[in-house]
Amino acid sequence: MQVRDRLLASPKFQRWAARFPLTRGVARREAQALFDLCAGFVYSQVLLACVELRLFDALRDGPRSLDELARQLDLTGDAARRLLEAAASLRLVERCGTDRYRLGRLGAVLEGSPAITAMIAHHRLVYADLRDPVALLRGAGGSTRLAGFWPYAGGGVAQPLQDADVAAYSALMSVSQPLVADDILDAYPMRGHRCLLDVAGGEGLFLESAALRAPRLDLMLFDLPPVAERARERLASVGLAARARIVGGDFRSEPLPHGADLISLVRVVHDHDDATVVRLLRAVRAALPPDGTALIAEPMSGQAGAGAMADAYFGFYLLAMGRGRPRTPGEIAGLAHAAGFRRVESVPTARPLLTSVVVARP
Repeated sequence: MQVRDRLLASPKFQRWAARFPLTRGVARREAQALFDLCAGFVYSQVLLACVELRLFDALRDGPRSLDELARQLDLTGDAARRLLEAAASLRLVERCGTDRYRLGRLGAVLEGSPAITAMIAHHRLVYADLRDPVALLRGAGGSTRLAGFWPYAGGGVAQPLQDADVAAYSALMSVSQPLVADDILDAYPMRGHRCLLDVAGGEGLFLESAALRAPRLDLMLFDLPPVAERARERLASVGLAARARIVGGDFRSEPLPHGADLISLVRVVHDHDDATVVRLLRAVRAALPPDGTALIAEPMSGQAGAGAMADAYFGFYLLAMGRGRPRTPGEIAGLAHAAGFRRVESVPTARPLLTSVVVARP
């Protein structure tokens, strides 16, 4: 490996590899990948500008001229052209004739996905917290924007949370939940269960998706009291009040309600340290009947098809948030075994980039 590393580091070898027909393609791809790592922040800021200026909405109904777009985006012609050319290079828009633009492949996906665009807008906080990654790694950066956005992230809440404290993050979780709910339900159908309890279930979007798939499934939700109240109102608004039992509480200090034979933890485990996860899984185990099942769903490390999402993206996102870490399915299984579960298995999902699933049984 040292010989390989010295060879790859040699400028002479790099020039040779870029010219030699059998290695030229690989050399160019590696050079592009390395430059993309260097320029990635700029790419993400181009994307953020497109979202905040609502460029994809402006192109929803078809091609527009540069002048039309400049007026709608409130930019000068030169600034609009710079943004549009940058967006075209990233496949967000496409040129179609002289000074005309339409949605590109990626832009079309984003225009139809409010969940993704909401997450992109949220990343203003992430970018601010990562402005000095070394200070963040050394714990010298002070309080972070993400820790303030997720008010439970400090490990303990001095004052009971009010609706104003949870409104922003509850809304973000709700709008982003459809990104993962269908993948989870495709991977693990719930028709064989009688009652689902979603722990830290937010405003109930996952329960609503499960209810559509399994019309006879009873529903329960457990979350912090102000979040639970928001879930009560939202589930009532979609006609699920009679099927849903909503309980407010903090799983770090209170037992979970009994009555469900399936308990889900959707994007919950990676927010917490190992000790908290084991306590939570013990509480799940205590609330389940002997034939019950725990379902853990979130982006997981080391999964084929997930790329750098878990370790690079979520690794640093959770660092800025103040706690938690991405884990492999094997690490989650180890925590489940420590909590008293005996049978733990991974369930394949269609898009491990977004979520993976582990099920645990007593």
